[in-house]
Amino acid sequence: MTKPRKQTYTMDLFLKNIKEQDIRQDQDVQRLSDQWSNSMMNELTVTVLNDGYIPPIILAQEPNSQKWTVDGLQRGSTFMKFRYGNYKVTTSVEEPIITYCAKVKDADGEIMLDGNGDIVWEDRQFDIRNKTYDKLPEELKKIFDEYQIETVVHEGYSMAEISKFVRRYNFHKSMNTSQKMFTFVDRHARKIREILRKRFFVECTGYTKGERKNGTLERILLESVMCMFHLDNWRRSGQIGEYINENATETEFNVLENVIDRLESIVTQQHYSIFNSRDSFIWFTLFYKFSKMGCDDKRFADFLTYFIETIDGIHMNEFCGIDKKDSTKDKLVIVKKLDKLENMMCAFLEIPIIRIDEDMTSSILEFVHEHVTSSATLEDIEQYTEVLQAFVREIGQSELWENENMPSLISIVAWSFEHDIDLDDWIVDYCSRTDSYFDDQLMNFETMRKDLEQFIKSADVA
Repeated sequence: MTKPRKQTYTMDLFLKNIKEQDIRQDQDVQRLSDQWSNSMMNELTVTVLNDGYIPPIILAQEPNSQKWTVDGLQRGSTFMKFRYGNYKVTTSVEEPIITYCAKVKDADGEIMLDGNGDIVWEDRQFDIRNKTYDKLPEELKKIFDEYQIETVVHEGYSMAEISKFVRRYNFHKSMNTSQKMFTFVDRHARKIREILRKRFFVECTGYTKGERKNGTLERILLESVMCMFHLDNWRRSGQIGEYINENATETEFNVLENVIDRLESIVTQQHYSIFNSRDSFIWFTLFYKFSKMGCDDKRFADFLTYFIETIDGIHMNEFCGIDKKDSTKDKLVIVKKLDKLENMMCAFLEIPIIRIDEDMTSSILEFVHEHVTSSATLEDIEQYTEVLQAFVREIGQSELWENENMPSLISIVAWSFEHDIDLDDWIVDYCSRTDSYFDDQLMNFETMRKDLEQFIKSADVA
């Protein structure tokens, strides 16, 4: 058995060998070409144009000198498609701008020289999106054609022995979606791995052995940060990694870590089943919402027990009214689950919860514009609602929280923002004195505003 030898080709010569069948890519047991997606072919093409590293292609040679591709068929096929098959790099390419050096030419097309007689060079950039080989500038065509292809050649083998090589070299598993997603999260990867070493993930039986090593737990933490802090910009699985890397902060991951630490102290064996690969990020987000309610963490554990007893083995999707055809990772499905669970949790904890639909939000905005400030936006209304919800959780049940009274309540919060007034003491005092409101929301708003002003004056005198 001879030792394999290394051989380096230029890209132009390597592809010429394939075209002339000196190197064949259709070995008997070799899988077919065109197995790669456009995104995979994009990245390989860009790697070549940036003169990046590509692992050696493995060849095997029969005694008659015929060479066969053992490992590298998809790479070779991609090179052929781009060079001769009119393949167009798609818009999904991760880094589309190629930087290269070019000789500067004058108006007559002559190469320019400096005062020392040296050629003048300049850096240029080229957007590779929607471009074929023929659309490349000459400098990039040259870079592609002269790229060095490393090969390792096993010489002197029969076709049966070469088939064994094909099986041996291709006996591997490529990255799945979760693992590939994680490669985009270089800014937060170390923090994620630190969190996954916590006792919660070590002891939780809701995750299978395979999920612990195939990237699933990493995906769960990415989904959790996305759901907790960036739900409005929710991305499907393949896109979350890149979004989190660009938009998530260290503080957000610290908050997630705190959520895990607190859950670790209250979650027991009976709760582990609901913390699975599908719904864990939902529960982490729900606890994050719970953490703002000022309740003892043990009450969340009580709710988990109540939830498990209530559903009694019913699938989460069925319990939340999710259609079997709907993807569990669609934004609308996620929002529906969270709403269902948050309503259930607040009812269990006897905490009122404010629900304002889109039409009501618009009418409240109009009310605020007319009676408080014309500069308020829909985002401001959401903020005022969150402030009001915090008061609702602190004060508890009251007729004041009925939807019909929301325009005046949210407007008094808006008024406090405009005048830089802290409502905390007043609203607790006000709710202790009254449990009703005027149907006329302007009258109700004016009544509360005057009461607040009097409360402030009394506090100043005191």
